[in-house]
Amino acid sequence: MKIAMMVRAYLETPPPGNVAYSPAIIAQTLAEGLQQRGHSVTFFGPEGTKIDVDHCESYGVRSVAKDQAELDEFVGTYELFGDYRPALYDSFVVKNIMERAAKGEFDCVIFHHFESAMPIAGMFPKVPVLYILHDFIDNERRESIEMHSTPNQHFVSISDSQRRDAPDINYIETVYNGIDIELFTTNNEPEDDYLMISGRVTPDKGTKEAVQIALQTDRKLLISGSVSKANQWYFDEHVKPYLSNKILFLGMLEREQLVKYYQNAAGLLMPIQWQEPFGLAMVEAGACGTPVIAFNRGSVPEVVKDGKTGFIVNNSAEMILAIEKLPKIKRQDCRDHVVKNFSIAKMIDGYESVILQLVSKNKPPKKKNTPQHKKDRISQKVIRISKRLLNS
Repeated sequence: MKIAMMVRAYLETPPPGNVAYSPAIIAQTLAEGLQQRGHSVTFFGPEGTKIDVDHCESYGVRSVAKDQAELDEFVGTYELFGDYRPALYDSFVVKNIMERAAKGEFDCVIFHHFESAMPIAGMFPKVPVLYILHDFIDNERRESIEMHSTPNQHFVSISDSQRRDAPDINYIETVYNGIDIELFTTNNEPEDDYLMISGRVTPDKGTKEAVQIALQTDRKLLISGSVSKANQWYFDEHVKPYLSNKILFLGMLEREQLVKYYQNAAGLLMPIQWQEPFGLAMVEAGACGTPVIAFNRGSVPEVVKDGKTGFIVNNSAEMILAIEKLPKIKRQDCRDHVVKNFSIAKMIDGYESVILQLVSKNKPPKKKNTPQHKKDRISQKVIRISKRLLNS
């Protein structure tokens, strides 16, 4: 199949190694995986994008960020996020993609940001369009989707929980994100006994709660992640005052560094304060053999097997009790669970099945080829009936 895929012009793909931006990572993984399966993929991203597919195109669009600080500032600041220039860039690229697809250049088009494409994609009813939802779908997003929905536009959720507040939009499947299980490898004998929290330092991620839990349990805590300007106050108030030789802030790590810290951690804490659609940190840690203790929100019950690969808890008090039970979890069980359910191959299988379904559904039914002798027999029958009618 001929597949077009687009990411917004936030960052070039792949993003710099010390930048955490899941949509770009998933987009690259998916595009290259489909290409390896024998499909022809054309990937659209800002200048500097270079991945292993048939074609990478930018239309001269430049990325709005070059590093984590610029990305956080752009996404986290309304005045910048509302800037018309990226929106116009996206619209220009989307329009060209859809026009080319309508002419038969692509069998299916995949967008990782529905907001940039829906108004235009709806004007091309014969082109199958697939949106991968990376964000929490609140009422405002749901209303926007419903406003622009057309039968040719379909959605993949990255967890079943993501559908909770928008159950009626045009979903076609749930496909969990997958990770490179050859990169995130297990360690059944960790060298240390520290706890970790990984991800952006924000109220949503529960960094404050993780720090307080570490203090109450007198456990060493490593904090991996970025601090945006918008959340500097949160870091200064709830993290910085407690930094010590037991509470350490590592900053944003490259993935190879992150793997080493996961491999030697006793457990990953996820005291999340929001309905997170899918937490990549859970499966990354699990692939390294590290059990996860997470609040019962969002996709957590779909990813963590309570009592087998970690513990699902409701509050900080329960998380403190669960930390004492971490030695009961077998690290190999954590690894096996991720390999079975959250590998790149499993993710590619899911998307390939969805794309085949969309493309086959969109193709007109083949006309039956009637053999010539049957055509002659039908013609003779029509002639006999006509003569009979004329003579009556």
